[in-house]
Amino acid sequence: MLLENKVALVTGAARGIGRAIALVLAEEGADVGVADVKWSRFDGERYYAVPRRESDPEEEEVRTDEAIERLGRKAHSVEMDVSDSAQVKEGVESVRNELGRIDILVNNAGIVTNIRPLADMERASWDHELAVNLSGAFNCSKEVLSGMVENGWGRVINISSGAALGGIHRQAAYAASKAGVLGFTKSVTLEYAAQGITCNAVMPGMAESPLVRAMPKEIREEQMRLIPAGRFADTREIAYMVAFLASDRAAYINGVEIHVNGGGHLTPGTLASRKGK
Repeated sequence: MLLENKVALVTGAARGIGRAIALVLAEEGADVGVADVKWSRFDGERYYAVPRRESDPEEEEVRTDEAIERLGRKAHSVEMDVSDSAQVKEGVESVRNELGRIDILVNNAGIVTNIRPLADMERASWDHELAVNLSGAFNCSKEVLSGMVENGWGRVINISSGAALGGIHRQAAYAASKAGVLGFTKSVTLEYAAQGITCNAVMPGMAESPLVRAMPKEIREEQMRLIPAGRFADTREIAYMVAFLASDRAAYINGVEIHVNGGGHLTPGTLASRKGK
């Protein structure tokens, strides 16, 4: 196992890529703190992450923390809005108290809710998207790095997007926030590499998450045509890269962004302009 005796914190872990990352880290031997903006109660049949969209065709039946425990690892869930520094401080402290420390941080939490032309974009919407996608990574990293320095070992993996490099039509805030994550990643490396800490960014392509499955058929088909591999990623394929970067095998990989997109970054237009749409 790559991560035996390690403790990870994964944000945005209720579903999709974040859930897959948490489960793969557990399979590789890590105990995992799982954070999301809201965890629901069991309704008698299934667990749901809140808020749940009616467009989500398949919500997981078992909460992420319970699934991790079924793998024989320890798990601890926290409700935490990553854009709120006070909530992050409290959540990180809760994970440390329950699991002992945090060796690995995966800044996965993010939103894609502000889709409109720049001229029509409200300042509050812009601020909120940057607060979650970019300031969220800052808030969480700030709380865990001192412990990593003390232990002389740490891994920070930030989930960015191909939109960081190519832009994305009518989603300026999202693209800007994910580009900011890349600059943040490199800055953390420069400050902390000499203290046994790595910080890298993973740039997923289209993955079979609930949000992507809920996209209109024509958009899914359009994006599929732009992927040389001819398919969307399984969310676990993103998670495997995260697990590798979190391990000792990646100790000399630092400050880089890695595409996991089936070659999509080689095709101009992926996630970019959709004129007239």
